[in-house]
Amino acid sequence: MDELLPALPEDWERCLAVAAHPDDIEYGAASAIARWTAQGKHVTYLLATRGEAGIDAMHPDQVAPLREEEQRAAARAVGVDVVEFLDHRDGVVEYSPDLRRDIVRAIRRHRPEVIVSGDFGVRMVGGMANQADHRVVGLATLDAARDAGNRWIFPELVDEGLSPWGGVRYVCFAGAERPTHGVDVTGEPLQRGIASLAAHAEYTKGLGVAGPEPGPFLTWAARRGGPALGVEAAVLFDVYSLGFEGPPPWL
Repeated sequence: MDELLPALPEDWERCLAVAAHPDDIEYGAASAIARWTAQGKHVTYLLATRGEAGIDAMHPDQVAPLREEEQRAAARAVGVDVVEFLDHRDGVVEYSPDLRRDIVRAIRRHRPEVIVSGDFGVRMVGGMANQADHRVVGLATLDAARDAGNRWIFPELVDEGLSPWGGVRYVCFAGAERPTHGVDVTGEPLQRGIASLAAHAEYTKGLGVAGPEPGPFLTWAARRGGPALGVEAAVLFDVYSLGFEGPPPWL
């Protein structure tokens, strides 16, 4: 790579991580979250589903509470105490006003400056096809980040006591084919990210040979990302800004 990617700015305090399923955040983004919580930043997790369709050999009624508990343990491993679930149906999440409203409600409650989610493109990093729920939740999250600041979109939320929040600066998508920024996770953040993915042990076991071993997999992925940032290990994001940083460029 001829030119290094810029580091994601870290002059903020609150982050909301939005994902389709338990374990989505742990495939890389959790290492960045471990770095941020060590800095004293506050991060909250929001899951669209409970991942109940994720283990072929188990009935969804058994899987949902198992994966919920694994997600809470994974969050604790990187310093996150608050994990919320929206209860959309795993595997068939629909892009809809209801989904956007649910995410806007969380944004207005938690008032993040940064939102992290998974890439919404059809093609992910490495050319892999992206999963349907990932695409839907990622795009809905980007749209909800802007909706959250408009009192006339979902005005019923104002009636719930949730004032508009237009303070989201960045929406950051992990796993993107063309990242724009990176976060240095060399050392302790990467190790905590590995521990976070390892918390999904029953789910990973249910995947059989398709389930990667957390240490080798995340180390490989972070070291692949590191050179783009000029560091040993990095998590890369495609970052969308919701406003200009500093004075408007035309002034």
